[in-house]
Amino acid sequence: MTVPNTPAEPGAEQVPDADPYAADLDLREPPRERRPLLPEVKIAAVLTVAGVLLGVVVGLLWLWLAPRVMLVAASDAIRYVDPEGEQRAGADSLFALLGLAAGAVSALAAFLLTRARGGGVAVAAGLTAGGVLGSLLAWQLGVRLGPSTDVVANAKAAGMGVQFSAALQLGAKGALMVWPMTALVVLLILSAAFGKREEDPPPYWAGPEWTGPGEPAVHPEDGNAPAPAESAEQPEENPKPPTGQGPTPPA
Repeated sequence: MTVPNTPAEPGAEQVPDADPYAADLDLREPPRERRPLLPEVKIAAVLTVAGVLLGVVVGLLWLWLAPRVMLVAASDAIRYVDPEGEQRAGADSLFALLGLAAGAVSALAAFLLTRARGGGVAVAAGLTAGGVLGSLLAWQLGVRLGPSTDVVANAKAAGMGVQFSAALQLGAKGALMVWPMTALVVLLILSAAFGKREEDPPPYWAGPEWTGPGEPAVHPEDGNAPAPAESAEQPEENPKPPTGQGPTPPA
């Protein structure tokens, strides 16, 4: 027979007592559902193609609205008509403004079309790729459709003393990144303000109430909670004899 409170023998393994609350307190996050890869790739590809097509519109607008640097052929050289003019800076600023508008419009359209599914990385990737490719296409389209870069040939074609336009150029190459950066910033703002919300998991104390080992769990929200069982009356250790009757004398 083992004496109570006897220290365990050396080398014996100590088995911790089971925690009766461990089954109810599950602190692990529920696994998230992974999206299929093919629909994500399709969304990114569609947004990229849309950005390229929008780049054509931006390039044509830049070619049409950009201020021109005017030149004139003199007897000894080809000179600027306005040496202190800011036409080149104006062309760079206009390209940046067009990229800003294109990024905002593309991000708004992508957000409205993908809001029901909760956006995703594919939307951001498609806007970035479409913005970069659209900016490059708009730049090259405006340069190639504009006046030729051969200034001497343009001067000969215009004639002596006749003004002609110089080639359209983008001096600030950083303007190419205005479009994709604007698209990502606008997408982030729209997602934070109006994006689809995921339901927060309930806290661990909001789970089923623990009622003890071997007893059913009680949910407070449903009205079918079992009533507590009445405890059986335990007989007294030393019952009193009936009134009027004394203890039976020993024989």
